[in-house]
Amino acid sequence: MQETVFAMLVEAAERAIAHTGKKELLLGGGVACNSRLQEMCRIMCDEREQKVKYFCPPMSLLVDNAAMIGYLGLKMFNAGIFYTPDKLDEVDIAPRERTDDVEVTWR
Repeated sequence: MQETVFAMLVEAAERAIAHTGKKELLLGGGVACNSRLQEMCRIMCDEREQKVKYFCPPMSLLVDNAAMIGYLGLKMFNAGIFYTPDKLDEVDIAPRERTDDVEVTWR
């Protein structure tokens, strides 16, 4: 199953590279800790006709960081952005929402 999922991720990355004309691939987040995913991405970058530079930060920078998530929650809470149990039905999950489209009001 891992091979299939990673193959899909690498294919999506390769298509994005092809469509955008980018020349670099950077892995990030907790899933990038997986050495097999790193290997598959490295191979894809090396095998492209137009070589793509592959980057992967050190393992210590890839893990999911609960402290950062908690700090963001604190900043949002202090800015008055929070949900009480009676308002949980107002929470809207938008799985296709791009992070660069989120309006940041808690700075």
